[in-house]
Amino acid sequence: MTVTIQRLRIKEFLQASKGKLILDVRSPGEYGHAHIPSATSFPLFTDEERKIVGTTYKQKSREDAIRTGLDFFSPKMKKMVEDVEEMLGRPDSTSAVKLEVFIYCWRGGMRSAAIAWLLDLYGFQVYTLARGYKAFRNHVLETFEQPVELKVLGGYTGSGKTEVLNELAKHGEIVIDLEKLASHKGSAFGSFKMPPQPSQEMFENLLSVELNEKVLSPGLSTGTLWLEDESQRIGDLNLPNTLWEVMRKSPIVFLEIPFEERLNHIVEEYGECEKEKLIDSTRRISQRLGGLDAKITMELLEEGNVREAFSILLRYYDKRYLKGLHNRENISTLLTKIHCDAVTPKNALQLTKPQPV
Repeated sequence: MTVTIQRLRIKEFLQASKGKLILDVRSPGEYGHAHIPSATSFPLFTDEERKIVGTTYKQKSREDAIRTGLDFFSPKMKKMVEDVEEMLGRPDSTSAVKLEVFIYCWRGGMRSAAIAWLLDLYGFQVYTLARGYKAFRNHVLETFEQPVELKVLGGYTGSGKTEVLNELAKHGEIVIDLEKLASHKGSAFGSFKMPPQPSQEMFENLLSVELNEKVLSPGLSTGTLWLEDESQRIGDLNLPNTLWEVMRKSPIVFLEIPFEERLNHIVEEYGECEKEKLIDSTRRISQRLGGLDAKITMELLEEGNVREAFSILLRYYDKRYLKGLHNRENISTLLTKIHCDAVTPKNALQLTKPQPV
């Protein structure tokens, strides 16, 4: 049988695999830490098996490690074929068009080669990633070095910036929601109503894919990318330095919304959260908030007076944001303020209008 496995470089692999089945054949632990975002976990070895094979390689020899790996691989072969059949369907040996599957491991070595051989033998059209996940990570880091034209959406806490970004996207603007990718809204309460944050590496992977799909891939229409104004740290994650530096030098459109309107929005968004969670989050920022304000805020939360508690917190975040806003070079030339009467996604309509020079 003629071997039809094709080995692709990273850009070819990512382009060809769009909308197709991508199998990450590394261990569950490796996949769980970070992976190509559209990939499915399809481990050749369990975490423990991978450890045993690696130890054998280091303490004995490559050949011994391969034999140990085959002991683990052989009993799984039939089930692996059946699993891929369930995902793709049964290959048709009479058809000129084969069902395609894309495979990668850590370095494009034995693990991807083993599963590629098995699926190719069975009749699938198999593609492997040259240099494996390591090549993808290099591609991710290179992404952040590419020039990007940005507009930054600013506004005090409670201005509904995420909702405005979503509305901008509906009107055809290019938008990346950093807080959605990071699974965190930025403040001490940013993890509420959000899934667990990804690893730093996975966050970078997700952001890289978004940048490539929306602004960097050849053939895309040119346009300005909208991002929300963020501190470099979002929860436990950090924005890549190069992107952060571009954000700090980019034009910023600031939604100027009355305090009471923003307070209403915050109370609506977080008012029903568990009291203990709100108190714990306040306690974590008590030193920055100030001892007295922190004490009063926690007492108000304990009493159920969420509005007054959030009023203190909102003033604290306003001061922090204002400091960060003006801690930019040439802020006077970068900043455009737009007055809005209320917190609403419709504020996006003002951002798409030509602004006076």
